[in-house]
Amino acid sequence: MRTTFNSKKIKNKLTPVQILAGGFFVLIIIGAILLTLPIATVDRVSTNFIDALFTSTSAVCVTGLVVVDTGTYWSMFGKTVIITLIEIGGLGFMSVATLFFLLLGKRITLRERMVMQEAMNYFSLQGLVKMAKYILIFTFSVQLAGAAILSIQFIPEYGPLKGIGYSLFHSISAFCNAGFDLMGNFTSITKYSGNPLVMLTITSLIIISGLGFFVWADIYNYKKSKRLTLHSKIVITMTVILVIGGAILMFLFENSNPDTIQNVSTGEKILSSLFASVTPRTAGFNSISTDAMTNAGKFLTMILMFIGGSPGSTAGGIKTVTAGVLILTLIAFIKGKEDVEAFGRRINRDTVFKAFVIVLISLLLVIVSTLLLSVTEPNTNFELIFYEAISAFGTVGLSMGLTPNLSLGGKIIVAIAMYCGRVGPLTVALALGNKKRKGAIRYPEDKILVG
Repeated sequence: MRTTFNSKKIKNKLTPVQILAGGFFVLIIIGAILLTLPIATVDRVSTNFIDALFTSTSAVCVTGLVVVDTGTYWSMFGKTVIITLIEIGGLGFMSVATLFFLLLGKRITLRERMVMQEAMNYFSLQGLVKMAKYILIFTFSVQLAGAAILSIQFIPEYGPLKGIGYSLFHSISAFCNAGFDLMGNFTSITKYSGNPLVMLTITSLIIISGLGFFVWADIYNYKKSKRLTLHSKIVITMTVILVIGGAILMFLFENSNPDTIQNVSTGEKILSSLFASVTPRTAGFNSISTDAMTNAGKFLTMILMFIGGSPGSTAGGIKTVTAGVLILTLIAFIKGKEDVEAFGRRINRDTVFKAFVIVLISLLLVIVSTLLLSVTEPNTNFELIFYEAISAFGTVGLSMGLTPNLSLGGKIIVAIAMYCGRVGPLTVALALGNKKRKGAIRYPEDKILVG
């Protein structure tokens, strides 16, 4: 009885943010333990704990960076564990917990609703359970639709059972922005670079999930409300700019590169450019060689990885809305306006402040990760290290070939970066945003020089 009392007491002392971060950590450890089992590998040998931990972290944090080849190293059991971790990590363990609560007929308490609010980055406690149901139904429906389309290609190519398995795996991986694939030899989906069915299906799954569940709920309710929220307008606008603008720039940067798209048809050039614009935010698949890109193409990829997807989605990065708020703040400053405005609405100062905090934390995380990797990987080109650090933070999964060759220390650093990228900046920002200002003491204002 005393143990139960103490565990409840400890649980009550934890904040929703701490429960959220701890939940992801526990899930990673469970996944790592399962992946160390001999049954998880094709050769029936036990995987060392660090490699299993790295793979589990990458799956739960829906990143896609791998130290061993997913398609050839892991057995059916191992692949099932990985895709399960991806699904739970993408949806959020609280959404999955809600599903079990509903199936068991269990009442969801106020404290559990508070954790759900933190996990889903929702505006209020009202309507959380209904939103969780919507997220689950929407996710499974889109994933099944994606798998059905991919099966048109994979079933004739691999046979019924393997084809269905490949279709489900890649549909879930794409929707959750995970970037894990089963093609083997670290090739991702490069062999389908000229296949519109595979490329456009995966592209669509990435974009759909990257917009965020709240945006799709907003679009669904548009018939009744006849209006979109400011959040949805900014998300859609930023997504269109990043996808189309990124595709055009990628086409211009890589069109004359014989190692990527110079020697393919115009249709494949457009398809690959679009895919190379979408997948860094933050899916991790690649149809052209990342290390063979031009310097401009690599740098554009890094920018897109850092921005990532949208709030309330399965994507990582600083998020499209954060980037949008920073741009709007810059425009307001240049125009000499006190308020940050968009679509005839004013954005409150707390939101602007939170956006700057998110970017600052994210930059610090990338800088520290890059610095530490420079120490653990002394003989590695800096470009590869910087690329790896941004990819890990943004939970992207793209690599220029460094991941399989990481040292023990490098694997631990990248794993921590993936975890912080999936949990850290978001939870810190939420903690700051939900913090009650006591306002007991307000110091006199003074001036300092900046710039």
